[in-house]
Amino acid sequence: MQKSLSDVFEKDLIRLKLEIEAYNNEEKLWIKAEGINNSAGNLCLHILGNLNNYVGAILGNTGYVRNRPAEFSEKTSKGFLIKSLEETTEMVKNIILGLDSSVFDQTYPDNVFGHEMKTDYFLIHLLGHLNYHLGQINYHRRILCYN
Repeated sequence: MQKSLSDVFEKDLIRLKLEIEAYNNEEKLWIKAEGINNSAGNLCLHILGNLNNYVGAILGNTGYVRNRPAEFSEKTSKGFLIKSLEETTEMVKNIILGLDSSVFDQTYPDNVFGHEMKTDYFLIHLLGHLNYHLGQINYHRRILCYN
């Protein structure tokens, strides 16, 4: 399970990096297209914050401190997003692979949804969350970069 989770996170974070790289104009990363509430850049920052918090800080004790409101309001460079995606990919892989296998069947240490859940369940949830926003970013890019 560990290796599979690590591999899928890596695959999907690489797909996200490719989506961000595919923006033909860096300014388009920060546009909120009609009917879309968030820019691709802010969704990317949100994914980065989410993984650095729930995998990095909580499971890996990295010391990361999340500023969730900033994920939806700040703007940064395309280069920063790509570098952060590369760093986050390595961090997620290393932490998941470094966990004792018993952790996956234990209760996740943060009560995220108001009820207890197993760590493996929550990591699968995080993959779903990543892919949900990856799909939004793909749609956003196709609207803005091909029109």
